[in-house]
Amino acid sequence: MLVFRSRRSASCLHLFLIASARGFAMESQLKDMRGDGPSVLEKDPGATIAGGVHDTYGEDAATVERIVTPWARTVASGVELLRDPRYNKGLGFTLAERDHHYLRGLLPPVHFSQELQEERILEDLRSYPDQLQKYVALMELQERNERLFYKVLIDHVEEMLPFVYTPTVGEACQKYGLIYRRPRGLYISLNEKGKILDVLRNWPEHNVHVIVVTDGERILGLGDLGIQGMGIPVGKLALYTALGGLRPSLCLPVVIDVGTNNKDLLNDRFYIGLKRERATGEEYDSLIDEFMSAVKQEYGERVLVQFEDFANQNAFRLLAKYSTTHLVFNDDIQGTAAVVLGGLIAAVNITGTKISDQTYLFAGAGEAGSGIAEIIAMHISKESNVELEEARKKIWMVDSKGLLESSRLGSLQEYKKRYAHEHESCPDFPAAVKQLKPTVLIGTTSKKGMFSKEILEEVASFTERPIVLALSNPTSKSECTAEEALKYTQGRALFASGSPFSPVEMNGKTFTPGQANNAYIFPGMGLGCIIAGAIRVQDEMFLEAARALAHQVSKEDSERGLIYPPFTHIRKISAHIAAAVAAKAYELGLATRIPRPTDLLSYAQSCMYSPLYRMYR
Repeated sequence: MLVFRSRRSASCLHLFLIASARGFAMESQLKDMRGDGPSVLEKDPGATIAGGVHDTYGEDAATVERIVTPWARTVASGVELLRDPRYNKGLGFTLAERDHHYLRGLLPPVHFSQELQEERILEDLRSYPDQLQKYVALMELQERNERLFYKVLIDHVEEMLPFVYTPTVGEACQKYGLIYRRPRGLYISLNEKGKILDVLRNWPEHNVHVIVVTDGERILGLGDLGIQGMGIPVGKLALYTALGGLRPSLCLPVVIDVGTNNKDLLNDRFYIGLKRERATGEEYDSLIDEFMSAVKQEYGERVLVQFEDFANQNAFRLLAKYSTTHLVFNDDIQGTAAVVLGGLIAAVNITGTKISDQTYLFAGAGEAGSGIAEIIAMHISKESNVELEEARKKIWMVDSKGLLESSRLGSLQEYKKRYAHEHESCPDFPAAVKQLKPTVLIGTTSKKGMFSKEILEEVASFTERPIVLALSNPTSKSECTAEEALKYTQGRALFASGSPFSPVEMNGKTFTPGQANNAYIFPGMGLGCIIAGAIRVQDEMFLEAARALAHQVSKEDSERGLIYPPFTHIRKISAHIAAAVAAKAYELGLATRIPRPTDLLSYAQSCMYSPLYRMYR
């Protein structure tokens, strides 16, 4: 006989009956798997342990070896409500809510507003001396109270961003085996080959719109971290919600574990991934292909897949392979490129020149550098009305073997050949600076000190306002610091970096370094694809995103030497980028949301997630 508390509403009874019906259906399926054994619903209800409550489902009588059914209630109330991060408000539950949802006595008697809870969290976070401790504390907050986590992140984005993402996320990935608490996202390894669709169906949310996936081979500038690279998708998707306004339930972080070539991790007893060398060739490709096919089958044509921190040898070919069949982009190649182009457009607006007037020299010719170079060339081509091949001649690149030039064509990877121009050989970056006299330096090498005192002074000797972009992450890998860039150019450099630097005092002035953070681009890019119902991503959409970003740099920002707008305005920036991306998707015939919203900017803003608490019936 079922007995209900008198205070339960008719709606709760209805939910219970639905859950019971589901229970009978599930029990029938389990009976088929068990064979001829009796159903737990057919057992003698008098079988109890030590006179306790009826052991209806057999948990108490079961041995360790016996399989039991992990039944769970479906009505969120009491302790279950407090343990569900989507709905938990902690001390934010009102007294009426506590009575209605059986929380009285499970919480201290005081009621805190969400604003007071936010102040309490901030005071606690600021008391930690270590950045990794702050990262762990924020992740634990996300696990217990989702809305409060996002309110803290949104309201204090400039302060919190370095702890949620670069540079702290790099250390978090390195120590992921130690700080791992609860699973977040999907871990797909070689053990799941042939079962990836089933793995996707294990994820509790079925309306997924954005997936960020990595194989952990090139995490920031730290190299192969294997499965511990999961910190990157988790961090990126937190920013999709906080900065781009996507609901958390729409986001899925994924790490694909194909092993690691990092010997330290293979010998680490706390490493949580497969302890084998990385799969390559057909073994690797077939797993990725199964994953991409399963994603499309489970979530449809319009699910956005963002590739993150794949090594060069895989990043370019996977992007080329799937960009014609899936809604995909690679943030390291295309996202970085768009944010750099946006900063360059803002920089030349300050100097009164054009993008096509500059000479560009890259330190590093990997996936990030090549992506940036290509989007700059595309912009020059459109700005100057010249062929793309001609536009590329304004751009030079130096890799580990020296300047890319025509005598090296036979030994270069395909994506590097387009920047191997006619020129005498240069053995290294300093020699290339002397010969080419660049006005823009762009660093993607992950080598600290690459932009040395001598190089910065050399560039400052032949251009009035050198543009210096030290883009490598984390801060310890940056090609130069903000202070070095300004000191060795007499305060004339327009500087931005990949990770944040503190303001610099010089000649009685305060210079605030810009951060060429991909977080300016990818949240708005994702939101734009979603509101348009885009089915493919094309380069023109990133060009529009870069221009929209540059347009958000105000006159006041330019007068302060900033080439990126303040991060405090990031949600407004993301909405403008989303509107520009969506408009381009409609123009290119890639949008499926019909009819097109009259005002895309207003529509983008209206779709943004709010972290404010909801009242519960």
